[in-house]
Amino acid sequence: QVQLRDSGGGLVQTGDSLRLSCVVSGTSFRGLGMGWFRQRPREDREFVAAINWLNEHTYYTDDVKGRFTISRDDAKSTMYLQMNSLKPEDTARYFCAAAINIPDMMSGRADYRGQGTQVTVRG
Repeated sequence: QVQLRDSGGGLVQTGDSLRLSCVVSGTSFRGLGMGWFRQRPREDREFVAAINWLNEHTYYTDDVKGRFTISRDDAKSTMYLQMNSLKPEDTARYFCAAAINIPDMMSGRADYRGQGTQVTVRG
């Protein structure tokens, strides 16, 4: 059974940083494209960032470019999202996701998804 366990959220102030983690089990991590979505209250889930399975290319929504960095450690089957210069509009529940196809993920589709971790930024 494939499981994605995301963690690292919390309550922070504007300008602070957080690092989210996502540990994958039950499947080969190396063949997966990985990414993050977020969902604000009463809004649809939106794509945030992705990294391909070869660890060669990263993709970001415009809102987070220059502030967020996605990375992966294949030896630990873990993906990270380093979030710097956080803003109140970053407040959302963040979900890690896995997909074979990165373009599908950027369109909001994922083969697997975590339960989410809440990020709240007070300003």
